[in-house]
Amino acid sequence: MKVQLKQALLATALSILTISPLHAYTVYVSNEKDDTITVIDSKTLKVIDTIKVGQRPRGIILSKDEKYILVCSSDDDTVEVIDRKTKKIVKTLPSGPDPELFILHPTGNPLYISNEDDNMVTIVDIEKNKVLGEVPVGVEPEGMGISPDGKTIVNTSETTNMVHFIDSKSHEITHNVLVEQRPRVAIYNHSGSQVWASSEIGGTVNVIDNEKREIIKTIRFEIPGVTQDTVQPVGIRLLKDDSKAFVALGPSNRVAVIDTKTFKVEKYLLVGQRVWNLGFTPDDKYLYTTNGISNDVSVIDIKKLKVIKSIPVGRYPWGVAIAKD
Repeated sequence: MKVQLKQALLATALSILTISPLHAYTVYVSNEKDDTITVIDSKTLKVIDTIKVGQRPRGIILSKDEKYILVCSSDDDTVEVIDRKTKKIVKTLPSGPDPELFILHPTGNPLYISNEDDNMVTIVDIEKNKVLGEVPVGVEPEGMGISPDGKTIVNTSETTNMVHFIDSKSHEITHNVLVEQRPRVAIYNHSGSQVWASSEIGGTVNVIDNEKREIIKTIRFEIPGVTQDTVQPVGIRLLKDDSKAFVALGPSNRVAVIDTKTFKVEKYLLVGQRVWNLGFTPDDKYLYTTNGISNDVSVIDIKKLKVIKSIPVGRYPWGVAIAKD
């Protein structure tokens, strides 16, 4: 009996190690319908807190020093700044109407915000709480990305079907790239050589050469047994070494894994319902997906390319940000 008990305890310990990340990070998930942020411990893969925020929280990021959470409270027309220690809102930033997504300059300031209702990108000094400028863009701007050197901002306009390239010093649009219908997310790869942009209704991801400002590849998705109209790319994330890209494919309930050299889809991972956005742990070992209809997040083991856990959160989880701790 003692031998059997030891074996059982050993098996339990091994199973815990298999599904639990070794490093402890804190995961923050914005819940669009609950007006909350769910806080998850990445080591236990359990919800440890819930933070009440403004109306319809969507975009969520961390300050450069990771002391603060920034969240777009879209229906309150503001960006809220939350102290991570106290979990209290310490100030609000002027954001323009209906902020949806935003990106910080690599230095940590300023903040670039897409304003869906007035077709603008608003630039805010987060230390002085001051609007530094506004950039008129296409209709229904959403995605915000910035080059690693901080010189160029990219913004997507959903109705105009364009990716806009904006000079971060002059605040002028330098290039417009036409993409497929309803572009949502646009991000730079870590080398700064490419911009990856998802088109939700077009069902594609376009890879844009940053120097030429031209599309070099259009990636399409075909999932066996899944109707094409449900394949709606939104969130995109690339590993730090730029070897693989991960794309959230909306109502198809899949995340595509793409080889960035060949632009071929290596695998489709089944996650929760209407997967929306994605976030890596700082060590690139795990990927968290927000699943808006099933009200949960899926945790993907990057090495195994396998979903290891589903964690219930609030209603309509939208964005995700992960702190190093």
